[in-house]
Amino acid sequence: MNVLRWMARAGLVVSALALTCQAMAQDFPSKPITMVMPYAPGGPGDVITRVFAAAMQKPLGQQIVVDNTAGASGAIGTAKVARAKPDGYTLLMIHVSHATNLAMYKSLPYHPVDDFEPIGRATSGPMLIAARNGFPAKNLAEFVAYAKTHADKVSLAHAGVGSASHLCGLMLMNALGVKFNDIPYKGTGPALNDLLGGQVDLLCDQTSGTVPSIKAGKIQAYAAAGRNRIPSLPDMPAMAEAGVQGMDINISFGLYAPKGTPKPVLDKLSMALQTAVVDPDVRQRLEAMGISAVPVELARPEALRAHLRNEIDTLGGLLVKAGIKPE
Repeated sequence: MNVLRWMARAGLVVSALALTCQAMAQDFPSKPITMVMPYAPGGPGDVITRVFAAAMQKPLGQQIVVDNTAGASGAIGTAKVARAKPDGYTLLMIHVSHATNLAMYKSLPYHPVDDFEPIGRATSGPMLIAARNGFPAKNLAEFVAYAKTHADKVSLAHAGVGSASHLCGLMLMNALGVKFNDIPYKGTGPALNDLLGGQVDLLCDQTSGTVPSIKAGKIQAYAAAGRNRIPSLPDMPAMAEAGVQGMDINISFGLYAPKGTPKPVLDKLSMALQTAVVDPDVRQRLEAMGISAVPVELARPEALRAHLRNEIDTLGGLLVKAGIKPE
């Protein structure tokens, strides 16, 4: 009899919790949502976050406020979201650093998989290999040949250890079987400025920061850092066209909520994200930056979950292979 009573009470508790979650989802959102962008204002990630925040407001019917909580390769803002109440009102928009910070820091105050609920992927951002004007290679074939025979004379800039440009550079050196002179900067801006000024030879970075300077003739570009050409630079080949294998990197932003956020709330957020990725204005604004909104089938939790696990394995592994010691 006691067992039956316990089971009955347990059933009532479960039913009450289910009704509470259902009621929460029906009312959600009833106040503004905060979307944390864990990088500095003004950069590509900030612009991308604001584009999606504005687009997702429409189907959700509430304001989405962007909160730039930067520092420690995105770890500070990410930790803020991990600690937030799991009610759907605090979200995280982040790229590859969500995966690579596991290899960068000994004691992260969160786990990128275990402490978050994926909502969906938002963007797909190709990367490219750019050089200073005057670098002694006129095309991709000449670049590959020069890199393999003069690697010790080549300087490779990047935005800091663990950054997207650092990962791209590591992948490039691995694919070519060479070791360039690695020059870290505190952000993409200073690295690009020195490339423009001719102080460094190469930068492997996102199209959002480099395409305007390439089109203006201020720097030259050799290849897309992947298997396919980049739509905004259709005449530029992909690395695979030069027979270089193992060079395929793409920077994708994804949206997360704290672990424990009710599924009905996650479903509403994911539907809003899916609406945003097919919004013509969103696609136009992203394409102007050389970035694409993902197909709608990738703006779903399972797609982001699989993408994150792959990045932890492949890009985190790059850092380990390069001998990067966690802080």
